[in-house]
Amino acid sequence: MVRNSSASSSAVGIAFVSVAAVLWGTTGTAQSLGAGGLSPFWVGAAQLAVSSLFLGALLAVSHWRLRGRAGQGGARVQPLLPNPVHLGLRPAWFLLASMGIGGYSIFFYEGVTLTGVAVGTAVAIGSGPIWAGLMQALVLRAPLSALWWAGTLVSVAGGAAMVMARGGATLSWSGLALCLLAGLSYAGYALINKRLVTHMSPRVVNFYVFIGAACMAVPIALVQSGLPQWSLAAVLVVVYLGVVVSGLAHMLFSIGLRSISGPTGVTLSLIEPVAAFVLAVWVVGERQPLQSWLGLLAVLAGLMLVIGAEMRSQRAVMAAQMA
Repeated sequence: MVRNSSASSSAVGIAFVSVAAVLWGTTGTAQSLGAGGLSPFWVGAAQLAVSSLFLGALLAVSHWRLRGRAGQGGARVQPLLPNPVHLGLRPAWFLLASMGIGGYSIFFYEGVTLTGVAVGTAVAIGSGPIWAGLMQALVLRAPLSALWWAGTLVSVAGGAAMVMARGGATLSWSGLALCLLAGLSYAGYALINKRLVTHMSPRVVNFYVFIGAACMAVPIALVQSGLPQWSLAAVLVVVYLGVVVSGLAHMLFSIGLRSISGPTGVTLSLIEPVAAFVLAVWVVGERQPLQSWLGLLAVLAGLMLVIGAEMRSQRAVMAAQMA
């Protein structure tokens, strides 16, 4: 009974995070359609601002529905934006999560501009799971299994092979540093978000976090790039990135984190280059080299190991709780 319940919960979490990663994989295709006129700083900042508006609207609609149902039954409805302190959550955690997601957006877009999409994506996405595993072990004092590390390293190597096969690399140490910071920022966000969504609704958590991230990113974009030069295509792309790639995808990611570990959630984000690969082959019609196909197989094989390690870990936790 314990094993079935644990396996089911973990499987649902893995499914939610996987769908989120597929949505993230549409980023490159979306940007190629018209965001080239915007600076990387404004792409990241505007994306966060749009996602904040989307999450706020989603939260408001959900609250109004609950009020309507409660009005019919006479029940009391919780506030639209509950105070995190009352739930035992420190405001500093939200600030750190906002810094993580905001830092990722700015560091990633600027980093890939300096290094090229192939190298930048490989370093940013590939370093995220490694950062998460190290922080889990060194900061949270909860080291992950050898099976998890084996699967993660195989997937990271496969993802790197896939994106590096596209070429377009530029040696830029500052760009590489920014991409490493992007991976670190996202790993930190995921671990903190895991704690937050355990105690509070993912809708509320993401609204607080993305509002904070947008407030940090917009002034930075203004200072670094001045006023943005908008076009209709750029607006449509930013709206898509904000609503789908940031807003909806991170909602799914947060819901999934409720039943799996933060590092596993970050490793599952390696599905992103797989989704981008499929889009490039089926939608754009690109012909991929053998290296990309081998990398794809490595990513999938590694993720199977990570999923196996996660489900084994969750069963062990549930068994210990029932003992």
